[in-house]
Amino acid sequence: MGLTRPQLMEALARFGLPEKQLRMRAGQIWTGLYTRGLTSFEGMTALSKDLRAALAEAFDISRLEVVTEQKSVDGTRQWLIRLPSGVPSVPGPEIETVYIPEEGRGTLCISSQVGCTLTCTFCHTGTQKLVRNLTAGEIVGQLLVARDALGEWPDSGRNNDDRLVTNIVMMGMGEPLYNFDNVRDALEVISDGEGLSLSKRRITLSTSGVVPMIEKAGEEIGCMLAISLHAVNDETRNRLVPLNKKYPISELLEACRNYPGLSNARRITFEYVMLKDVNDSIEDAKELVRLLKGIPAKINLIPFNPWPGSPYECSDWAQIEKFADFINRAGYASPVRTPRGRDIMAACGQLKSETVKKRASERFKQEAQPSA
Repeated sequence: MGLTRPQLMEALARFGLPEKQLRMRAGQIWTGLYTRGLTSFEGMTALSKDLRAALAEAFDISRLEVVTEQKSVDGTRQWLIRLPSGVPSVPGPEIETVYIPEEGRGTLCISSQVGCTLTCTFCHTGTQKLVRNLTAGEIVGQLLVARDALGEWPDSGRNNDDRLVTNIVMMGMGEPLYNFDNVRDALEVISDGEGLSLSKRRITLSTSGVVPMIEKAGEEIGCMLAISLHAVNDETRNRLVPLNKKYPISELLEACRNYPGLSNARRITFEYVMLKDVNDSIEDAKELVRLLKGIPAKINLIPFNPWPGSPYECSDWAQIEKFADFINRAGYASPVRTPRGRDIMAACGQLKSETVKKRASERFKQEAQPSA
């Protein structure tokens, strides 16, 4: 799972298939995995019975383990997924994947790491130390889990043109550009037109600003780019996004200006979390417009989603509207992201995968109770 077509052919060659069969057999397996969503070789009837049995002995195409699924009152769905540990009887690490249904589209938020190295102070994931990178198969596997749960495979009877997962955002746990090779390979599999078939223009990779990797991402991945900006000066951004101390705003924006394929049709999305009395003044809005001048851009304003122990408050709604109005009048599309999945801790910045954590609903209920 997660092998690109060339990698799949290499694996089949090592398995012992004749060279003249590699392309055909790889195509048949690819169809089984990514067009039909099969979880065993038994259903790949284009292959002989003996070959199916031999492949089942050599390869594993089972799904990732879903520990829990939570559904928000707004339709958002969150899966806690356990990864293989590699050690018998020891539970593997966990990640979270979130599906956000909206009018005319459905977005799947995918994780790229267990935990994160970046310790952004407004982000719950940043309080969980990095455990490891995900493999390409584990990244792809999150989409397969979602399609299973949503009944989106052809055998479920759903019209293939009536897709529920229409967009992918690499905005879950982790920094995608610190797991570059696996993210690149996974997105190649996801965007392949003869399988999962999600256009790269419907895939957005979000980075906190790993400047040396941004141009490489444009050249080798070629999907849409989002930048977790969140501040308009280095002093504030150093506090919110500590990576800024290594790659300050000026270097980050220069990398954005040089992003391969950048145009009005392929704008960069700048994500900006709205934090009360931190980065939400009209002066901040003016500076944001000045900083982004000349960059084809959309500015995504994100009301801060609280989590237990967070040191920030969400900006007042009236202030968010003033901020958005100023940016709109300056000529930038600046949608305010509707908070989704807050009641199940599935909203932006709330993901965290401690095995021992309580369900968010229980934790919030406890905090709401008056102390004795």
